[in-house]
Amino acid sequence: MDITWETATEEKFRQLLEKVPVFVRDMARARVSRKAESLAGKEGRAQVTEKDMVGAFFAETPFGFHGPMKSDMEAIGIDYTRYGHPR
Repeated sequence: MDITWETATEEKFRQLLEKVPVFVRDMARARVSRKAESLAGKEGRAQVTEKDMVGAFFAETPFGFHGPMKSDMEAIGIDYTRYGHPR
């Protein structure tokens, strides 16, 4: 199944990646996008939603970096708590 991204979700993904240190950005892009597409596929959907992207960032980002990641999400208007992630 071909997986596409919601336009708004893809834009937020780009904005978050800009905040990732440049030396790990390509790895983060690959791992998070692969995980987000996997999450959508497991639910039988052909499109990545914000929930998938947020879940992928939490799954693929080492725990020690969750604080800055949450701040970055809040800065671009993502409420990760609505998807079950703690503040």
